[in-house]
Amino acid sequence: MKVLKVTLLSYMVLLLAGFGQAKAQYDPKALATLDEMSKKYSAMTGFKAGFTYSMSNPSAGINESSSGTITVKGSKFHLDMGNQEVINNGTIVWTFLKDANEVNISNYDPEDDDITPTKIYTIYKKGYKYMLVEEKTEAGVVLQTIDLIPENRNNPFFKVRLTINKKDKTIKSWKIFEKSGNSYDYAVKTFTPNLVLNDTEFVFDKTKHKGVEVVDLR
Repeated sequence: MKVLKVTLLSYMVLLLAGFGQAKAQYDPKALATLDEMSKKYSAMTGFKAGFTYSMSNPSAGINESSSGTITVKGSKFHLDMGNQEVINNGTIVWTFLKDANEVNISNYDPEDDDITPTKIYTIYKKGYKYMLVEEKTEAGVVLQTIDLIPENRNNPFFKVRLTINKKDKTIKSWKIFEKSGNSYDYAVKTFTPNLVLNDTEFVFDKTKHKGVEVVDLR
């Protein structure tokens, strides 16, 4: 019975994914909002945001949550999520596992399909359909919800949902839906724009981590 339940749920996820791809179009209203949002973030010298994060998969009984901060300057970012830090200087990525005192080093490919903090406000420009799903008011703030559907049906996720403040065009949250049943939800709680950031913020300094094990995967 359990196997049947999981199989049926997986089928429903794939069915809904196909329906979402068929329904999604290149909505001009969604595009106008996305273009304004992208222009706003691209013009910033840098920014820092505090956020909450959750990952869930009902069929697997997974429901995890945490919080973190993200600092961004152009194509560079520094993500700190408690037990893990991901630092990207635009060409190299350092993934620091704090509990293991280990850092993995890899090359960064800006053309890959991974959704990074520096891509979230530009990914719609290539390989996605988009549509304005709804407009709602929360705590006096008008929010627009836009779904991005990848044109590539082999993509591991079938939808990215952005929630954007209609007035100032800042991203309030984004949610990634995978075909596996996993969903990843990021909600912005604090936001500081137009920061002047030193490039050293985006390089892992092993001298600050005594005894760290370096695993070079390049």
